[in-house]
Amino acid sequence: MAQQQARWVLRRALGEGTKALRRSRRATAAVPRKASVTTPRERFGLGVAAGPAGLRRYRFFKPVGLPKGQMHPLLVLLHGCGQSATDFAASTRMNRLATLNGFMVLYPEQDRLANAQGCWNWFDTRNGRAQQEAASIVAALDHACGLHAIDANRVAIIGMSAGASMAALVALQFPQRFAAVIMHSGVEPTLAHSAATALSAMRATTVCRPGHRPTPCRRTCPPCW
Repeated sequence: MAQQQARWVLRRALGEGTKALRRSRRATAAVPRKASVTTPRERFGLGVAAGPAGLRRYRFFKPVGLPKGQMHPLLVLLHGCGQSATDFAASTRMNRLATLNGFMVLYPEQDRLANAQGCWNWFDTRNGRAQQEAASIVAALDHACGLHAIDANRVAIIGMSAGASMAALVALQFPQRFAAVIMHSGVEPTLAHSAATALSAMRATTVCRPGHRPTPCRRTCPPCW
């Protein structure tokens, strides 16, 4: 008897669940869907630029419907460790903002052969690799400017994590190329010159050259390298 009652309860629950699912589907079908702000795939193109650090891939987004015969602003976005240009575009949703506000977006991408974790080597200033990568990012910018109607006076660079540090380094190396620089969760690039000092800087510990001491109000060194 108990088993029969249990079966009846299960059948009743299954029946009610099926009815609720059907009602939900009908209600969903009756509600008009909002227009998507995504754009055709061909507008999110792939490019390759040659620079001092070698070849670097990049993604470029150009919104559909930008007025022709005009120069348009550009944002350069640098991803963090473990990300690709496509990952960063998806997580930031910057392409949607570009569509709504009428600007283009350049997403340079780090080569995994240059850094296994996909990090920009912003800290490797002692051997010059950081400066070479910064110049290669500008080479990607030049390549994009040669293909699209970009206003050179309205270019900003933005980065997150390792990308933030590299964005600051690029702006320091090429200040005349950028109207603004924005860092998110990054380390000021002059606080490190190697992988070891970069880790110390990210952990908020003090690493100074001999003869330099941190000021009492903050645990950082003077910009000494």
